[in-house]
Amino acid sequence: MTHAEIVKQVAWKDLKDLSIREMLIENNLTLPWLFSSWLLAYFGYYALALPCSAFFFLTGLRQVHNGFHNSLGTNKFLTWFTLFSNSVLMMASIHAVKFNHIRHHKYCLSEEDYEGKSAGMSWYGAILYGPVHMFLIHKVTLQLGNRKYVRNVIAELAAIAAFAFIVFYFNIAFLMYHVIVMVFGEFLMAFFAVWTVHHDTDEHPEMARTQRGGWKNKITFSMFYHLEHHLFPAVPTIKLPELAKRIDEVLPELEKKNTF
Repeated sequence: MTHAEIVKQVAWKDLKDLSIREMLIENNLTLPWLFSSWLLAYFGYYALALPCSAFFFLTGLRQVHNGFHNSLGTNKFLTWFTLFSNSVLMMASIHAVKFNHIRHHKYCLSEEDYEGKSAGMSWYGAILYGPVHMFLIHKVTLQLGNRKYVRNVIAELAAIAAFAFIVFYFNIAFLMYHVIVMVFGEFLMAFFAVWTVHHDTDEHPEMARTQRGGWKNKITFSMFYHLEHHLFPAVPTIKLPELAKRIDEVLPELEKKNTF
């Protein structure tokens, strides 16, 4: 079954709109985890801060991912600010990630898809490739992006550099911890954000992997409903469980490869 055929059979357009409650959730999901990690790290409880940092990184990915597809329910400036501020907090130009992610949807797993390069690697190869992946994402955007993208990437990289300089120059320990953990998280992006959801899907790249099972999707904040996202990229993450239910009801025969 083709992508176009699936889109015709599943009702999804009503899922694009967010209620005020849903909009507030999507735009503030990161804050409890960020402040909890900072507070714990400030008092030296780094072992307890680490899972909070991991959940901040995960929810940050969810937030900016919705921003890529204009699914945060906010205006252009606030969406831009979300991407810019998360660039500083997550230690990577999110506009560079956006540029490559939009290309990923257009050229999924082809030679032009620089985001998807690690999908064809082994799991350990994708992990080792992580630093190269992050360098390539920025390099490609600066080379192929339009002026607006380039300006945003340069501004974000400058803000990241200024933030890191202040943190390390003034020896702010809890923020030094945050910077190091975020950089480590970025280096794992090729594995967690690409390989896990796209490995062994070369024959039908648009049919990404997905995840069923309530507790798994709860602890991953619904970020592994990736089949659903590729089929209906305009649907916000908070609506993906409902979308998955509709797909299962209308197309029970559709092959669904598990993420984990």
